[in-house]
Amino acid sequence: MTFLSITIIYGIVASLAFHYLVKQSSLKLLETHLVFSKKEAKSFSTLLSHQLSQNIAKDTLIDNIQKSLNGTDFEMGFLSIYDWSGKVIAHPDIKNVGLLASSNNSYVSSVNDDLTPKAFYDLLNAENDISNTETIEKQSKVIALSSIQNSDWILAAHLRTDNIKSQVGDFKNQFLIVFIVMGLFIIIAAVVILRIFGSSYEKTLELKNEKLEDEVINLSKLNRAIGEYQQKVSEENTNTAEESSASKKRLLTYVRNELVPVSTDDIAYIYTENTITYVVCNDKKRSASNQSLDELSAQLDESFFFRANRQFIISIASIEKIVKYGNNQLKILVTPDSESSIIISKNKAAQFKQWLNT
Repeated sequence: MTFLSITIIYGIVASLAFHYLVKQSSLKLLETHLVFSKKEAKSFSTLLSHQLSQNIAKDTLIDNIQKSLNGTDFEMGFLSIYDWSGKVIAHPDIKNVGLLASSNNSYVSSVNDDLTPKAFYDLLNAENDISNTETIEKQSKVIALSSIQNSDWILAAHLRTDNIKSQVGDFKNQFLIVFIVMGLFIIIAAVVILRIFGSSYEKTLELKNEKLEDEVINLSKLNRAIGEYQQKVSEENTNTAEESSASKKRLLTYVRNELVPVSTDDIAYIYTENTITYVVCNDKKRSASNQSLDELSAQLDESFFFRANRQFIISIASIEKIVKYGNNQLKILVTPDSESSIIISKNKAAQFKQWLNT
């Protein structure tokens, strides 16, 4: 999922960056050609106007212009001259002299018009395919017109749209290769780094799982030992004659104003709440005692009762389950349920385990 997420995110970001860079590079290219072509058309038309003002014959000037333009059909753009009827009178390709220009296939703008690179870029994008025919209009666009003074001629600056589209295509291919190579590097590097960190994390997790499994096994053994010990205690309770005479067999408690003697065999656990000591029996009945936990702990048989903490004394017979709690602490689940959690601290856990094995 991480690999797929990185790939998708990179694909989205790279796609946006790719289109942005291609567009900006194309606009910069078109801006350079537009500025150069317009300046060239203006300068050339001024030069021809000056020569006409010197009373040079038009036919002679046309011949000189044609000789100058022969072979100047550059890859990106060129100049040509039309008369006011739209007929070509001078062109780098002499075969086009005498032909009529078609405005349907040319983008025409005067030198003074603000032909922006973006407008020309949109025009190129609107043309889906580059024609393979050799007519001027389908291979080039007139991007600037300049009238030649002292004549009925118009000088036109052309841009070769097929070659410009080819350059834009080269931009796209170059950027595409860069983004693909960079994407492969980023994705592979991310996978390798994630794998390295993932392996380290997996090893740490495996160690924690092994430790947890050991603790679960130990708790399982401890719970099984409690069950066996509870069974042993139950069997020993059938012969009360062998119990120590020093341990109490009954506690005198009270419920309201009634005195109630409780057998120690029936006690599940004893706890204090608001300085009052309560005795809870296996049948969930609760009574109170005038003695403190310290006094009761000293009187009860240590083989069957354990002082879990400052609040609880629990009977071995009432323990239902022992679970790990917090930082090496133990939580005791008893029957009947206790309203408060019975927690054995880290320092007392070893004593509790020893008591269970006694």
